[in-house]
Amino acid sequence: MLKMKRVSEAESIRVYTDDGLYFGDVEDAILTKNKVESWKVRATRESFLAKALAGAKGVIVPHQLVRAIGDIMIVSKAAAPSYTEEDTQ
Repeated sequence: MLKMKRVSEAESIRVYTDDGLYFGDVEDAILTKNKVESWKVRATRESFLAKALAGAKGVIVPHQLVRAIGDIMIVSKAAAPSYTEEDTQ
């Protein structure tokens, strides 16, 4: 069964990659006409984005990379910037 949600209900939900990594929190949706084009995801302190971006506030994820939205949002691992532990040293 398909459940409908308002875009405003998606604000501040946690975002995970399809590999299970905590990615960040939804900050906002970017709309064009009457559809969601992309999502602003905020890098929180313990998120993968905070480690990978080193000081950036977040990223914009195209809606095509969103796999599911419910209590959490699941995005494709292609949305994640490439990152290794050596990048932070």
